[in-house]
Parts: sequence; C-alpha cells; structure tokens
Amino acid sequence: MTFQVFLTDDASRDLEELYDYIDSHDAPGKTNYVLDQIEKALSSLSENPERGAYPKELLAIGLREYREIFFKPYRIVYRIMAENAYVMMIADGRRDMQTLLQRRLLQA
Repeated sequence: MTFQVFLTDDASRDLEELYDYIDSHDAPGKTNYVLDQIEKALSSLSENPERGAYPKELLAIGLREYREIFFKPYRIVYRIMAENAYVMMIADGRRDMQTLLQRRLLQA
C-alpha cells in the first residue's frame, strides 16, 4: 500500500527556515544537498511509514501517535492517519526537542 505524504504548514515553514539558515551559514551547495536528503527521507514514507521510531520524548509521557525518521541531525516527526502520513515537524535534533515537541504537538 502506498501512502500519501503531506507537509503541515508548520513543517513547510520548518523547511523554509532550514533552507534560509543553511544558505546563509554553511558552505555553498550544502543547502541543496541537505534538502535533497530530507526530500528522499520524506519520499520513503510513502512506501513504509510505520518503520519510523516513536520519539523518545513523547514515549516518556505515553504518546505513541507520532513517529520519526532521521537525516541526522534532522528529525522528521510525522503522524499516520488512514493511508496518509502527515509531517508535523522537521527540526535539528540538537535543539531542546522536549520543549519543541510539547509546544508544537501537544498544544496544537
């Protein structure tokens, strides 16, 4: 079964901010490489979205609604509903993920 993969508005904004940050703070060409790898990771969700791990920060409070895949250090957090995978967040895993996940996912 093939799943449809959708970016939420927040995830789209994350991707735009990531692009802008890498473009202004990293080596030329790095932006396209990172975005290509994230795009490959997102595409892989259409074939096997259940392969993602449960985010440890959410498991700690008993939530199993969300999963994540990685293109290190980036974490792609998504939720499966019916035959769709909704990408909720794309974030640098070196951030305070506990606070970010709670603010983004639990207060939505």
